[in-house]
Amino acid sequence: MINSKKLKLFLLSLTVFSAICIFVASFQIWNFSNKNQLVKTDAAIVLGAAVWGDQPSPVLAERINHAIWLYENGYVNNIIFTGGKSKEDMYAEAEVARNYAITNKVDPEAIKIETKSTITEENLTHANKVANEENLKSFTIVSDPLHMKRAMTMAQHTGLKAYSSPTQTSVYATWKSKIPFFVRELFFYIGYMISLPFR
Repeated sequence: MINSKKLKLFLLSLTVFSAICIFVASFQIWNFSNKNQLVKTDAAIVLGAAVWGDQPSPVLAERINHAIWLYENGYVNNIIFTGGKSKEDMYAEAEVARNYAITNKVDPEAIKIETKSTITEENLTHANKVANEENLKSFTIVSDPLHMKRAMTMAQHTGLKAYSSPTQTSVYATWKSKIPFFVRELFFYIGYMISLPFR
């Protein structure tokens, strides 16, 4: 029979350890959110987000706009748009993003897409395949600020030579919108880190 004193000590230790892990992960996500590494790379990888019909959602539009800014200012030579489509969507996220970018005067030859992914890790995995086919070696990851820590961690484990450049005009601008997004990211980031030893 387990000694009740030892059990209480174990549970207390587990609680303290969990609290420390949550605190550290929270700090990493928040502290990393505004890390903008403006260096010259072969391509921006724009992580997918929802589309509304044939138009990008406000979240995706801001990601595309930032990638266009990087392209126009000479920080990237190409843009890789990522994201597939759900059963309800007519177009893949990457297709909508490409059309939006072309409408905003990005050279179609500079745009690459992948339309198979549905989650962040798949965005990066499939973008890496596209990059290999196009002989692209270095990348600027574009997403919302609070998404960047998890995205960059995944990019590194995917084997990408990647730099962080979050959108500067994220839709998640108020505390009311930031907090749910932050909690979601915290949950998925901790889950991803726990899963790494088993991959």
